[in-house]
Amino acid sequence: MSSPSGDRDRALAWDRELTRVHELLRGALVIARASVEDADGDTRLDLDLQTFCVGFCAALDGHHRGEDASLFPALLDEHPDLADVIASLKRDHDMLSHLLGELQNALSSGAERAELDRHLDGIDAVMETHFRYEERMLLAPLRALRLSATSAQVLGPLA
Repeated sequence: MSSPSGDRDRALAWDRELTRVHELLRGALVIARASVEDADGDTRLDLDLQTFCVGFCAALDGHHRGEDASLFPALLDEHPDLADVIASLKRDHDMLSHLLGELQNALSSGAERAELDRHLDGIDAVMETHFRYEERMLLAPLRALRLSATSAQVLGPLA
């Protein structure tokens, strides 16, 4: 059993962990974009493109799956008033999942740089809006959240 201050420290970690993971995902998108700019038909760089873009897609999708499975149910248990916020965030997750699938299809079909850039622009726009809204609406409740799980279970593979 942990001490009250230990519980408080653990509770405070969830808001910091969420913002840290969002920053890592933003950085992963920058790397994926750079791999698109660098590829242009060079076989080695095209492999880097696949690696970075697929890795980014897996990290973002894993982050959202963790939130849907662990974080959001825990928040709803303690804050049922967040139901509309969480429903909106889950809709964003569905949209981002669709956009990530479209990017992966474009990569698999050997799409040109301009098309890949358009996919990344769309993902970037939705992701950034989603992150800002999520942080604005959830950081305060996360400061007090009690959740027995690892950061990776709750916030995905980059946690």
